Amino acid sequence: MKLYTISGLGADEKVLEKLTFNPNIEVVHIPWLIPDLDEDFHHYVSRMSEFVDDSEDFYLLGYSFGGILVQEIHKLKCAKKVVIMGSIRCDSEKSKLIIAGQKTNAVKYIPIRIFNGNTTLFYSFFRKLFDPKNPKLTQYFRVKDPYYLKWSMDKVAHWKFDKMPDVIQILADKDIVFPIKNSQPDFVIKNATHLFPVTKHKEVSEILKTIFI
Repeated sequence: MKLYTISGLGADEKVLEKLTFNPNIEVVHIPWLIPDLDEDFHHYVSRMSEFVDDSEDFYLLGYSFGGILVQEIHKLKCAKKVVIMGSIRCDSEKSKLIIAGQKTNAVKYIPIRIFNGNTTLFYSFFRKLFDPKNPKLTQYFRVKDPYYLKWSMDKVAHWKFDKMPDVIQILADKDIVFPIKNSQPDFVIKNATHLFPVTKHKEVSEILKTIFI
């Protein structure tokens, strides 16, 4: 069985590489595409879904922004099972910070140069959100195109979605990006931050082995 995975905003497959699966699972990582200028979100989802071969049964796994993407893909190409990690199942689960960004349309007014992944300001912001104590954070977030980063953050802020009952959610109890208090996850990773697929990979892997069989 193929398992298609999508990592978090700005991250490549390295953020998920420590996860292990049952022997019969073939992991296929979907890389982030750089959005076209002013590309509609649903058009972008459609392009991302082209990586998925739905001529046979498959699974979907998404982390953070990737969790949002796999749910959107699931509507176009129905997966046998969908798991989201460090992500939300509907817009009502957004944090106060994201809701504020939505209401003020703040991201669109921020100069694109601020989204340069190599700047100290941008790195400091992401480190505070994801895992302030992890000195190796930058090794996981290597998709640094400024337009992609700004576009993606804007799409997260304005995402509207109704909860699908078949989506399995895994959250960390100390996640700042998507606080657990706003959700009712199926699995909770204790004493973990948003970066839990890396820091708690053994525990997460055991959970995933019970789901993707």
